Amino acid sequence: MLDSRLRPLIDPPLNAVGRVLANTGVTANALTFAGLALGLGAAAAIALENLALGLVLILANRVCDGLDGAVARVRGPTPLGGFFDIVADFAFYVSIPLAFGVMDERYTLPALALVASFVLTGVSFLAFAVICAERGLDTKAHGTKSFYYSTGLAEGAETIAVFVAMCVWPTYFEEMAYGYAALCVLTVFQRSALAVILFRD
Repeated sequence: MLDSRLRPLIDPPLNAVGRVLANTGVTANALTFAGLALGLGAAAAIALENLALGLVLILANRVCDGLDGAVARVRGPTPLGGFFDIVADFAFYVSIPLAFGVMDERYTLPALALVASFVLTGVSFLAFAVICAERGLDTKAHGTKSFYYSTGLAEGAETIAVFVAMCVWPTYFEEMAYGYAALCVLTVFQRSALAVILFRD
């Protein structure tokens, strides 16, 4: 919901740094894998109850995620890069709630509910992208991407905001997990309604 609105603010500085990195030989895939390592490190830190380190690594992961796209825009996006990027993103997204579930058994059920909602959201997102590709549909609302990025109520910016809030106020993890899981499910319904409109033969 907020991603497309934030793009005009975050893209200029990311693109400037991306040009510098691309000119020094840094590849988008290298940044993607560095971001994945940072994200999984964040999950490990949270599981070990070091929420401050987890928060720092979550933010570092997002910086790498923004920079890999910026470098790709300089060098030119590739299908393989797009594949690695989305896999790394979802690996990161599911690892954080699971880490809270490991940290405290009281959080296990809400963590699983949130992961399940991420799976549903991800499936709807990727299925939508596949059908858009088959029909030659495109959008630049989220910048230049390897495939169609459909807008939803729960997107990257909202997810990171929730992860940050969970690290800052972990005692409210259950409420935040169930609440955000509900928003993810609503996103699936929203995307499904849009699919009915766009893909009806």
